[in-house]
Amino acid sequence: MHGQEEDIALIQMALQGTQAAYGKLVERYQAYAFSLAMKYVDDRELAEELAQDAFVKAYRSLADFKGNSKFSTWLYTIVHTTCLSHLRKKGGNTVLPGDERMQAIMETASLAQQPAEALEQKTQKSMVDSAIKYLPVADAEVITLFYLAGQSVEEIGLITGLTATNVKVRLFRARQKLKEVLETKFSREVMV
Repeated sequence: MHGQEEDIALIQMALQGTQAAYGKLVERYQAYAFSLAMKYVDDRELAEELAQDAFVKAYRSLADFKGNSKFSTWLYTIVHTTCLSHLRKKGGNTVLPGDERMQAIMETASLAQQPAEALEQKTQKSMVDSAIKYLPVADAEVITLFYLAGQSVEEIGLITGLTATNVKVRLFRARQKLKEVLETKFSREVMV
């Protein structure tokens, strides 16, 4: 992940009129914003549109970013709110996305490993990603934010509007549900 200081420097440059600086922030966080949007809609194009809308809203409100939290936390809050607003307008329900929803994040985990170890890790990540789609959207969201986006419990609370205690409880229960899914739906792969 990228440093808070580097993000703040890019924000300052963007506020001074350097659009390329904001472009770097978009590049840096677009996969995460997209994956979060996919938690709410089961449509790749719509998720891209919602993520883009969130980036536009973030750009317009960039001067309001105080630096009290990570930029990613602030941005994810905007993505979260944008998606919920869209669903309220459409009267739709949140649904779990397809298998591709976390592919970009999974692909970025580049560790210097031997080819066999890398293949095994990719297979395990793919299996976990597939298992996540069986979780309720709220559970999938906290798992994704905590493990894949690297957000702290407090940051997840800021994004979702939950207290830190509620996030911890939801994270604990989501882990249990994920374990159950892995044991029941993927028992053969887990045993191997």
